[in-house]
Amino acid sequence: MHSTLTEHARCLYGDEYRPTPDCGLDHREHCFVEELTFTDADSILAMLRELSPHVVDGRLPVRVRNLSYRLVLLQRLDEPALMREAAENLWLHGPDWDDIAASLAKRADALEAD
Repeated sequence: MHSTLTEHARCLYGDEYRPTPDCGLDHREHCFVEELTFTDADSILAMLRELSPHVVDGRLPVRVRNLSYRLVLLQRLDEPALMREAAENLWLHGPDWDDIAASLAKRADALEAD
């Protein structure tokens, strides 16, 4: 068993900056997604920032990044900086999600205006 979500993601998807550990576990994406689903926002953000520190890099699949940001935003509903970070990720990996990214940016602006 992995001790952190980041460690699990690194074993499953690899890491551009560090070698992939040889942990000997049978890695299955559905197990990782299940762990991700019930992980707290801080752990999810730690994984995103460690494995994709510059948004454009990293080996996390786009579907995992999108799900990760969605789960973080559900746990932290009113954080404009996180909304913008998620929007930036969506714009980068769009254009299918450009309307969602624009909506997140608009919500972040509205929260900051209040």
